Amino acid sequence: MELDHIVHFVRQTPQKTTAEWQQKGFYAAIGGRHEKWGTFNALLYLKDCYIEWLAVEKAEIASQANHPLTRLLLHDRVGFGTICVRTDAIKKLDEELRDRGVKTSGVLDAERRTEAGQLIKWKMLFIEEEISARLPSPFFIEWQETDEQRYRNLRATGAIQPSSEKLAIDRCVFGVRNPEETAAAWRKILGGSLELDNCRIEFRKTDQPHERLEEVHFVHGENKVEFEQGRYWLPRL
Repeated sequence: MELDHIVHFVRQTPQKTTAEWQQKGFYAAIGGRHEKWGTFNALLYLKDCYIEWLAVEKAEIASQANHPLTRLLLHDRVGFGTICVRTDAIKKLDEELRDRGVKTSGVLDAERRTEAGQLIKWKMLFIEEEISARLPSPFFIEWQETDEQRYRNLRATGAIQPSSEKLAIDRCVFGVRNPEETAAAWRKILGGSLELDNCRIEFRKTDQPHERLEEVHFVHGENKVEFEQGRYWLPRL
């Protein structure tokens, strides 16, 4: 399994988010709108995954959206939300999780409309759980296109630059009450390992009121950057 993206909830618009990250030297791009959920995003594509900065665009739509990630956004408002893991067999994965005794949302259809008007579609799968101060489980995604097709289109539209494809994530560090218990629960969800093909998952004990992702470490990350209540360790450019 591979890390597909990290979800970071923000209060500012995609335009402001992209401007701030471009000032830091990282090529962030405006993603688009999730019209059915009342949200919009900015994206930073890397070698084999990306960062999603997700915000509420239309509160009246978001408040009525029966969607796990939108509900988590409305609960947390700001800071790291959760991570998404990529699969090419989401229906089979759903069956396997249910066989392991893990309750799921079932496979959900999703879409986003880009600024240029292109409609991008994918499928999602969530673990069924209450939204609270406890750590949200990872969720899963299956894209309509292969990774090669997707990145070819991203290059064509300018959403990703050559410099960005040299960047990669080393590890995601989560703060939890009981690291051993949480690690066991995540191994059950992820098929037995916390070592994704392109990212390592770590848990450490925290005294914060919410169990959440606390730090995202890039490969060769030496420069600590705080952004919208999230901590990144970025490579020096």
